Amino acid sequence: MSSLREVADPELLTLTCGGATAQVALRGAELRAWRHGARDLIWLSDPRFWTDTAPLLFPVVGWTRDGTVRVHGRIYPLGLHGFARAKVFRLESRTAAAARLTLEADAATRASYPFDFRLSVDYELGESGLACRLTVTNSGETPMPYACGLHPGFRWPFAGGERAQYRIRFAEAEQPEVPVITSSGLFSALKRPVPIEDRILLLSDPLLAQEALCFLNARSRWLRFEHESGAAICLSVEDFEHFALWSRPGAPFLSIEAWTGHGDPENFSGDLFEKPSMRILKPGAAACHAAWFSYEAV
Repeated sequence: MSSLREVADPELLTLTCGGATAQVALRGAELRAWRHGARDLIWLSDPRFWTDTAPLLFPVVGWTRDGTVRVHGRIYPLGLHGFARAKVFRLESRTAAAARLTLEADAATRASYPFDFRLSVDYELGESGLACRLTVTNSGETPMPYACGLHPGFRWPFAGGERAQYRIRFAEAEQPEVPVITSSGLFSALKRPVPIEDRILLLSDPLLAQEALCFLNARSRWLRFEHESGAAICLSVEDFEHFALWSRPGAPFLSIEAWTGHGDPENFSGDLFEKPSMRILKPGAAACHAAWFSYEAV
């Protein structure tokens, strides 16, 4: 079943380039579909498992303690992955193969994140790949802490066969252990092993049953989601420090995430400016974080 809608939808943008097609929603600037020829690569949302397809994460990544953050002594309600994924973006420009969507601070965002910002999201589709660039601008007059991330869910399996025939290949040797995530989604100081051998991680449901595998401060700047036939989805990143792999038992997707920040440490109760992995933008400054998804057929 195709994930591309065949009827006009004013809330959904369709990008085309040669035999490739992608769809992006104005709500959340979320990638809803990416098709290479006749092959769908982004999973089709199913509320039994997960209602999203590829949400954008901003201005925090991961869980916050009690669903709140602290800024200059005040507590603000800001929960899992922030608010950008629920906001309607403005379409700033578009061509047949590209689009820029923008979100700016308003009264509602300032009630949970007291900063003036502009978040621009650029999608550019090629015949074999898709680029996504997040540009974060501090449009206020004071320093601004932030984190951002990409959370795409890819079909698993995407090239046929069994799920156990798939693996992750990292560009560099990564630590064969990841943080243990608490029941409240926070990062503990404990580690658990993951079976990486020769830069390859074999995928299975049991491996992903204990929450996300979070590779913090990863050495790799790219990784490949591979089928044993050689077909692969490759993710390359620029200025994203962390990778995460996440799914749910029996769900037909694997989320390959790229983050600049991560969830609250278990013992953290400080100011958002002090939270590990947050970036700080000076007034008027901007930062760009980019990712490229490419598909390699057999």
